[in-house]
Amino acid sequence: MAVGLGMVTLSACGSSTSTNGSGGDSKTVTLVSHDSWAASKSVIAAFEKESGYKVKVLKDGDAGQAVNKAILTKDNPQGDVFFGVDNTLLSRALDNGLFQSYEPKGYDKVVKRYRADEDRHRVTPIDSGDICVNYDKKYFADHKLTPPATFDDLVKPAYKNLLVTEDASTSSPGLGFLLGTAAKYGDDGWQGYWKKLKANGVKVAEGWEQAYNEEFSGSAGGKKAGGDRPLVVSYASSPPVEVVYAEPRPETAPTGVAQGTCFQQVEYAGLLSNAKNSKGGKALLDFMISERFQQDMPLNMFVYPVRETAQLPAEFVKWGPQAKNPETMAPAKVAANRDQWVKSWTSLVLK
Repeated sequence: MAVGLGMVTLSACGSSTSTNGSGGDSKTVTLVSHDSWAASKSVIAAFEKESGYKVKVLKDGDAGQAVNKAILTKDNPQGDVFFGVDNTLLSRALDNGLFQSYEPKGYDKVVKRYRADEDRHRVTPIDSGDICVNYDKKYFADHKLTPPATFDDLVKPAYKNLLVTEDASTSSPGLGFLLGTAAKYGDDGWQGYWKKLKANGVKVAEGWEQAYNEEFSGSAGGKKAGGDRPLVVSYASSPPVEVVYAEPRPETAPTGVAQGTCFQQVEYAGLLSNAKNSKGGKALLDFMISERFQQDMPLNMFVYPVRETAQLPAEFVKWGPQAKNPETMAPAKVAANRDQWVKSWTSLVLK
């Protein structure tokens, strides 16, 4: 999900020295992902040693862009496994035949509420996250202003020209935020809410990277870039990043989460329908729901594991707990309404 936060790089599995490509007998397995993929070098090295496969990672933009490109290239895919399609875009990927069936080893350890497509097992849950508005604590303290806590708060005059969100047509968190408002205000109410939000000065960035690391005043990247928006659509797990990567480490996170603005996101991976190295792809999917990989994810991609036995790091427990009551939406409803909602949102907000 989309939560790489622009601070984590992955040199170990960004490329491979193999010249075999991803053919059927290849010892390279290629993972196609959105830009926020990250994993520890030691964890990838362990997989490579145990499986005999070298991992190559192709990052393909924000989640929405990566999914669309994977669909367009499905007959001759760039890789073997795709990671990063979430519950907001899942129906699009499945309806377009992006994945083939495979039930990874250890699937029975995945928390049941995150599972999807269980009759065919075309996708496997890998992580979960909560898309929420984050706020810059210093800004609100300096201005003696209480941070917003709910969707309703965001349209109040006190928060005029303070929020930046992402384009719902291209960005996974942007779409998640839109769906959160639809879940909150209903089919007949969400457009009226966005009219109020637009009138209150909401700014729309192309993707999460721009919104969080350039426009948001509370992030390390935003501070360097001169960002002037103290509210941003990001994740409940974003605050730990601002602690873990700070030098020196602060005693507390400089950013907070408006708990009443959250929408639950689940990210999936699947074996691409025309994967050239399906055997290697299956081995990689097995590994991605193993306890070793699942416990490595939080401090690399800043998401929550989906394996029942995986433990959260102390930084998450202290600064990045999951939202208590996030908005949710049935996948069938997302599938039935998403494209029309995005079209209406684009006309309403961007024009």
